[in-house]
Amino acid sequence: MSAPTSTIIVTGKNGQLGSELLDIHMSYPAFKFVFLDRNELDLAKPEAFESIFKQYKPAFFINAGAYTGVDRAESEKELAMAVNGIAPGKIASLCNSYQTRLIHISTDYVFDGNGTSPYRADQPTSPLNYYGETKLKGEQAALAGSPSTVIIRTAWVYSAYGHNFVKTMLRLMDERSSINVVSDQVGAPTYARDLAVAIMDIVEQGASHTGIYHFSNEGKISWYDFAMAIRDLAGLSCEVKAISTKDFPTPAKRPAYSVLDKSSLIRDYGIQPREWKTALQECLSYLRRLA
Repeated sequence: MSAPTSTIIVTGKNGQLGSELLDIHMSYPAFKFVFLDRNELDLAKPEAFESIFKQYKPAFFINAGAYTGVDRAESEKELAMAVNGIAPGKIASLCNSYQTRLIHISTDYVFDGNGTSPYRADQPTSPLNYYGETKLKGEQAALAGSPSTVIIRTAWVYSAYGHNFVKTMLRLMDERSSINVVSDQVGAPTYARDLAVAIMDIVEQGASHTGIYHFSNEGKISWYDFAMAIRDLAGLSCEVKAISTKDFPTPAKRPAYSVLDKSSLIRDYGIQPREWKTALQECLSYLRRLA
C-alpha cells in the first residue's frame, strides 16, 4: 500500500512561476498538486479562502499569485493592497490552523534600491513605490499569521510564459532596428523555472527552516546588459542603446540596485543558484522549441 500523498496548493496558476511549477510538477510524484487561477481562488476575496483549505487540507501552500502591475499599483491601490498586502495574512492564519506550511513569494521592491552590496534577508526594508509597500505588508502579515512561513524574495523574474522583459525584448528586437534600454538599474535576473525548482527543493525538505530568504540567479548586470545578452544569444541584430532612468520615466519609481544576497538560502537549504546567463540560454532554447 502506497504512502498517503501530501497536497500542495499553488496560486497564480497562469503566472510565470505558477506556469513553471505546472511544467515541472510531474517530476514530484510524492505530492498531489492543486493549481488555482484567479477564477478558482480570487486573492482579493479572502472570504473564499477557507473553503479551499477544508476541501484539500494541504500540507503546503505556495502563494505564487500576486498583483504584479508595478505602475498600475500607483492608481489601483485598493486592489494591489488586497491581493499583495492583506491576502497573505489571511492565508497564513489558515495555514496555521490547518498545519499547512506556507511558502510566500515576495520581491526586491521591499528595499529602496540605494544599496551598493547585495541585500541580506535581514536588512531593513524601505519600499520606494506602492507595489513595494503592498508586498512588504504581505510579508509582515504572512509572518504574523503563521510562524512556520517561508518567504522567498526574488527579482527580475522572466520565463517562457506570461509577460516579462525577455519576451518583450525578443519581440521589440524583431520589430525594430534600434531600441533604448535603461543602463543605470542593476540587479540579477531570475529564471522562473529555477525559482520553481528551488521552491520544490524547500518543499521536499519540509520547509523546515522558516523566515525570509532570497533567490535569484547569480551575477550582477544592468537591464542594458541583460538586453544585450538576449540579443546576442538569440542571434538578433537590433541596435541596443543605453539610456538613463531619467530618460525613461514611469509612474512607479524603480530601484537602482536590486542584487540579493542568497547566502542564508544556500546555508539552510543547500540551494545554489546558477549563473544568470546559463539560465537565460536555457530559457531562450525552450522558447525556440515552443515557437
